[in-house]
Amino acid sequence: MEFGEFGGQFVSGTILKGIKEVETAYEKVKGDPEFLAEFHRYLREVANRPSLLYEAKHLTAVLGGAKIYLKREDLNHTGAHKINNALGQALLAKRMGKTKLIAETGAGQHGVATATVAALFGMDCEIHMGLEDVLKQSLNVYRMELLGAKVVVVQDGQKTLKEAVDSALISWSIQSDTAFYLLGSAVGPHPYPTMVRDFQKVIGSEIRSQLQHCENRLPDIVIACVGGGSNAIGAFTEFIPFSNVELIGVEAGGKGIETQYHAATITKGKVAVIHGMKTLCLTEADGEISPVYSLSAGLDYPGVGPEHAYLAQTKRVTYVSATDEEAVQAFELLAKVEGIIPAIESSHALAEAIKRAPIMKKDKIIVVNLSGRGDKDVKQIARYRHIELVD
Repeated sequence: MEFGEFGGQFVSGTILKGIKEVETAYEKVKGDPEFLAEFHRYLREVANRPSLLYEAKHLTAVLGGAKIYLKREDLNHTGAHKINNALGQALLAKRMGKTKLIAETGAGQHGVATATVAALFGMDCEIHMGLEDVLKQSLNVYRMELLGAKVVVVQDGQKTLKEAVDSALISWSIQSDTAFYLLGSAVGPHPYPTMVRDFQKVIGSEIRSQLQHCENRLPDIVIACVGGGSNAIGAFTEFIPFSNVELIGVEAGGKGIETQYHAATITKGKVAVIHGMKTLCLTEADGEISPVYSLSAGLDYPGVGPEHAYLAQTKRVTYVSATDEEAVQAFELLAKVEGIIPAIESSHALAEAIKRAPIMKKDKIIVVNLSGRGDKDVKQIARYRHIELVD
């Protein structure tokens, strides 16, 4: 196990062979100065890093209390944090001599990022996406196709992110000699959770240095949304050693965690094995994986990254939930007072900041990781508010 009792490699056959090949390759490059220099060069030149740390003065004034900063991952190329990890894994794939990238996607942002780096590096690309998420995120499906990717629409089970991962893993097991599985979140068998964290930890590193520059101090609270957990682990890792920095992960509360319509894995889950890892998972009484629900296509996953499960167990990170309605209200408020339309995933984290800021002193600082932009969500939010937009 990599994170206490959580993690591991619960896979076999050709998938295990592919995982071991990735593990060996990553062990060789993770400390290689040449590889890391190339990765950071692409972060600057392609991802548009460092991303802005934005003082949300109007939101702070409206809420009163703590000062709020937004880590603007929405300003990255492709519109989310996903490009950081996609670049790192694609560079590893090239080092391994692979010619094709296979990935899963929920909200479509990881799919777009993967298709983007595939186009950049001249590689074939295959993206697996559940039908329910395709219907929610048709714009991102078309973006992936514009970038040259083949989008595989998955119609099994709940037709969401879990089934997309299942489908992508099966496809990779058949093509592992020439293809690389570019996993988008901090989930799956080792080394993926560690590898994704390492490629995303630039987020927290930048937050620390940027806040040091403008405030000469650490934040009091860092908040991020949690589905699989890549943006959150990216924002949290830098601050884990600092016990005076409170870390808060916000899961999808859907229609309420007292109902069956949510994806609050850490809040309501049990220890189980899913997608090659031991972690916390939403399960039925018979041990089967539960169906999950969220307005957000990027958070409707029944498991969570094993490092998040460990951080919850050790109480280093506090995990809470926000409902669809709370996230939509946060989405609308940020748009109105700051002129920023956040992803509905990120709006879950913002909702928690909106709850906390008014009851904190004005000399306190909250940083919210704004993991993506909300262009993809506008039509869905309008529909949620019973407004039909004409194409």
